[in-house]
Amino acid sequence: MGLARAWSVALFGVDGVVVEIEADVGAGAVATQLLGLPDAALHESKDRVRAAIRNSGHDWPTQRVTLGLSPAALPKGGAGYDLALASVVLAAAQSVPAERLATTVLLGELALDGRLRGVRGVLPSLLAARRAGLREAVVPVESLSEASLVDGLTVRGASSLTEVVAWLTGDDAALRPAPPPEAPRPVPTADLADVLGQPEARWALEVAAAGAHHLLLSGPPGTGKTMLAQRLSGLLPPLTSQEALEVTAIHSVAGLLSAEAPLVGAPPFIALHHSASVAALVGGGTGLAKPGSASKAHRGVLFLDEACEFSRVGLDALRTALEEGEVRLARQAGTVRYPARFQLVLATNTCPCAPPKEIDCTCTPKDRRRYLAKLSGPLLDRVDLRVKMRPLTAMTGAEVSAPEPTAVVRERVLKARTRAAERWSSHGQPWRTNAEVPGPSLRQEFALPRQTTALLDRALTTGTLTGRGADRCIRVAWTLADLAESDRPDASHVAAALEFRERRASW
Repeated sequence: MGLARAWSVALFGVDGVVVEIEADVGAGAVATQLLGLPDAALHESKDRVRAAIRNSGHDWPTQRVTLGLSPAALPKGGAGYDLALASVVLAAAQSVPAERLATTVLLGELALDGRLRGVRGVLPSLLAARRAGLREAVVPVESLSEASLVDGLTVRGASSLTEVVAWLTGDDAALRPAPPPEAPRPVPTADLADVLGQPEARWALEVAAAGAHHLLLSGPPGTGKTMLAQRLSGLLPPLTSQEALEVTAIHSVAGLLSAEAPLVGAPPFIALHHSASVAALVGGGTGLAKPGSASKAHRGVLFLDEACEFSRVGLDALRTALEEGEVRLARQAGTVRYPARFQLVLATNTCPCAPPKEIDCTCTPKDRRRYLAKLSGPLLDRVDLRVKMRPLTAMTGAEVSAPEPTAVVRERVLKARTRAAERWSSHGQPWRTNAEVPGPSLRQEFALPRQTTALLDRALTTGTLTGRGADRCIRVAWTLADLAESDRPDASHVAAALEFRERRASW
């Protein structure tokens, strides 16, 4: 009968590749053949699409149907191609005009009765389609609010294959237009005023928020480690428009978005139980790997409570992400990359028995070493701030002045972050926080005087500090200077940064 083509998108992590879908209906034995490295879910789409077309009042071609997905060597999977496959078959069979398919990307899974179901990854898919020059998109109605976040595309929503067929035949009113993008909804956060005492830990939390540094809280149970960690995201500034799209794209691929709140505008806070697997931490799965908690916490906070109860393999799997800000997952079907620039907060007891007072500990030295060894030296070397929590006493609840609320501390954090962003941008650099500044730039373009870094030189000479640790001390020193509204760190800031690394919990 004929040949037609349509467009869809294959996702590799949060990167999309536009896929050209061709349908040939012609002479030959009656059969349907799907080409282009489909996975099991996509291979089954032949039967779903055939049933959806018949139940929508149209005839499936009684000739040989060949469906090709190009690039042919690119692995493809999922049910998101169903709508494009159905449309291109109908166009090749000359049941609908093919003109509108030439510039339109189609996404959605079809039910057997022709209803259109939502799929994951609509936002990154449409961003890829826009880059490829496509001008229109048809998505499921439930994904319409997410799709409206993409500028430069005319987005329409459909609830069934019947509506899409009507639109292809010229009925512009058959599909729903995209609503205007909604502003991100405020996310309620717990207040820092709820935490009593712990002045050192509160100060470390403020420094971590101001410079995007990683933090380790250790101490007896019930001293407020978890409470402090849960309040870190409330100190962070809202995401920029570009950061919000990055985070929303990851959450879209992970299936975490809702129609009521399609845009993630606040830094995410992700907390994991210590029984989490390596795949849950950094991502994994069969076929192309799915994002893990490290990527879901991109531009936000990843909190690991009872860190020494996690597997050492899982904790060490975070090391590359802490250093490079992304996770690379290699599988047989291909390698995907997920952004993972998060702030890591670790909370742990100092021994397995975890008594309220250390003098009551019943653990042997071997037990303590085995317990604390879960936090390996290379992992701890990437943690900028280490704080030992104080046991609560009767005096802690009777402070002379009330604890500072989140709003007061957040104002200081925002000022420090603004100073850092303006400083780096004035030198033509893209960094927004001190934690992002590369080590070579710290030592060359923004080198501090020798007398300022004398303590670091001494620690490097004695072997108590690594080169990576020295770079991280300098980053913390810049953050302390920003909080003090100083132009450059001095020796006291460097000494305070070094002290944060030397506050060990017993390891």
